[in-house]
Amino acid sequence: MSEPFQYLKAVVFDWAGTTIDHGCMAPAIVFQEIFRQRGVTITAKQAREPMGMAKRDHIAAIAAMPDVASAWQSQHGTTCDDDQIDAMYADFLPLQKATLADHSRMISGAADVVEWCRGRGLKIGSSTGYTRELMEVVTAAAATQGYIADCVLCSEDAPKGRPAPFLLFEAARRMGVYPMWHVVKVDDTPVGIEAGRNAGCWTIGITRTGNCVGLTEADLADLSPAERQQRIDEAAATLRTAGAHYVIETVADMRPVLEEIESRIAAGEYPNSAGS
Repeated sequence: MSEPFQYLKAVVFDWAGTTIDHGCMAPAIVFQEIFRQRGVTITAKQAREPMGMAKRDHIAAIAAMPDVASAWQSQHGTTCDDDQIDAMYADFLPLQKATLADHSRMISGAADVVEWCRGRGLKIGSSTGYTRELMEVVTAAAATQGYIADCVLCSEDAPKGRPAPFLLFEAARRMGVYPMWHVVKVDDTPVGIEAGRNAGCWTIGITRTGNCVGLTEADLADLSPAERQQRIDEAAATLRTAGAHYVIETVADMRPVLEEIESRIAAGEYPNSAGS
């Protein structure tokens, strides 16, 4: 077995699109449904754009998009106000919970990477825009597949969700890890990467399995090699723009990246002064 890392102490993983639910399908489906129920059609791209935020914030962000706001005005004769957003959020929660059992399969290689990280002495944290009630479904399903995080933080565990850094600060507190440059944040959304940078963590963006590509494993395989690579390249560009220090296709590719981060810290580099 390899020696424990000397500098790195923890990895904080996102959930949907990073460790479970290839393509981050579950939330996108439900966001489209709650707007459809109110006579407003939103695209998958619109549903996915704010992904990573706390879910009420996510609904508000969709409603504020110019095309969506215009469609809402045409349908309802008024703007989408806080009461309407609260009502959609109330509908979102049970619909999302009902879909999670079918969208909690671990992404290939994720459980193995987590065990490798533990073998190198790293603690395993996690954060999500899901509520605690929703995560009870997800964590139970993940446990049957060999993944149990040391720390699971949900949208209600911090005063403000991503891209604010507070969930990461809370994860570090609960795991007893500091300073924040000992922590690596792994996420498939721009706001998740921004949260990692805002917290002073190293950041790794995930493309192929994540929200920026937004396809199931089967749908991705159906694309031509050129189309598939284009989707992955576009996702990588989005995550790099958000500030990712590294971009990989899947968490299964993490091992050499963590080794490199350990070497960079040993050489005196820190995440908010280091180049990507």
